Amino acid sequence: MTKYTVTGGKKLQGVVTLAGAKNAGFKAMIAALLAETPSKICDLGLISEIDFAVEVISSLGANVKTLDDPHCVIVDPANMSCDSVPVTIGSKSRSVTMYVGPLLKKFGRAVLPIPGGDNVGARPIDRHFEGLVSLGAKVNFTNGCFVVSALEGLRGNRYRFNKNTHTGTETLLMSAVFARGVTVLENAAAEPEIDDMIALLNSMGAKIMRPEARTIRIVGVEKLHGVNHSVMKDRIEAATFACMALATKGDVDVIGADPLVLTAFLEKVNEIGGRWEKNETGIRFWYEKPLMATDVLATYYPGFMTDWQPIWSALMTQVTGESIVHETVYENRFAHISDLAKMGGVFEFFNPEVANAEEVYNFNLSDDKPGNFHAVKIFGPQNLNGGEIEVNDIRRGATIMLAGLSAKGKTIIIDEKDQIKRGYENLVGRLQKLGAGVIIN
Repeated sequence: MTKYTVTGGKKLQGVVTLAGAKNAGFKAMIAALLAETPSKICDLGLISEIDFAVEVISSLGANVKTLDDPHCVIVDPANMSCDSVPVTIGSKSRSVTMYVGPLLKKFGRAVLPIPGGDNVGARPIDRHFEGLVSLGAKVNFTNGCFVVSALEGLRGNRYRFNKNTHTGTETLLMSAVFARGVTVLENAAAEPEIDDMIALLNSMGAKIMRPEARTIRIVGVEKLHGVNHSVMKDRIEAATFACMALATKGDVDVIGADPLVLTAFLEKVNEIGGRWEKNETGIRFWYEKPLMATDVLATYYPGFMTDWQPIWSALMTQVTGESIVHETVYENRFAHISDLAKMGGVFEFFNPEVANAEEVYNFNLSDDKPGNFHAVKIFGPQNLNGGEIEVNDIRRGATIMLAGLSAKGKTIIIDEKDQIKRGYENLVGRLQKLGAGVIIN
């Protein structure tokens, strides 16, 4: 558990450097298990999600060596000797299905615990297993674990995801790379982190291409070799620091921020009257005049990212007018709104009328429950007040951190399971360098 104290009222000013993307770094480490020789993975964020990956990989018998630069590791799969991801370790993360590809290649079998991670929506994994079955795998649920087997290997096939799935696409990518023949994934996720993985796998000897935005074609190969790979920068961190700069009427230069993967976010910054400019090292974000409300639809790439939605919601409490946030990826991702309401935010939940819910919403409609709301009106500007808030997911933690920076008085954030550290490297230290009144108790 970590307890943070945030003292509001200070403008963030200065320079901050982005860490490697959480949603690319640990997955690159998993992909390295597909090779026959070691790989060097660099620009990793110093976050607990990387620590979880090291635990799992080590438990499988492979070796992970951290270099003098702690952002770099060597992953050596040579001695991988176990086909089962331990329940005590694997259940900490949503990534466990991604070990299927390496384990099937090595043993023809993979035993996986039920995934853990953030307490955000149902996050169905049926889309992962349906794709594996289409490639010839057998999937059973025994003694609380999923057992995936393909003793004779996988065979290429054409598979269409029913709905967008980031991790599901990556799971099938790493599984299909050794499948006999050609695999075509339709309605595949298009997030930049997936293209980062495709670049990594191709450098290892895979034959993967994206002929259309949401179609991926994989020609199976017999083996992959180790490489040196640097992961992309974290676009969620970029949005986090940008929102914090605007909410505190500050001026922050975000080194490593790439406009090409932030298009939807930058469009909304323009709409509210925030300022930004690209420079040689990244993007500078600054406050120039009172910000105005706007609406966002949280969806999959290239739309406005669902992981930006909570942080953006906190920013909207500081702008003038009525904003609407419509969440379409998860059936239940507004826990942060209740937290913000405790601090003085004014909100109104509602369910928008949609012509075709099956097409609009990316979650399985069967996972939706009475009482869930998929949109919220945010009324601003509001004078937030400090308080004591418990958080249980990464972005919820960052959201209350932003709210605390904007609030009067002190905000105590209680992070019982250290979720903030799962996704942000040294967030407190970097905020302190920007002038924020944040400490760890």
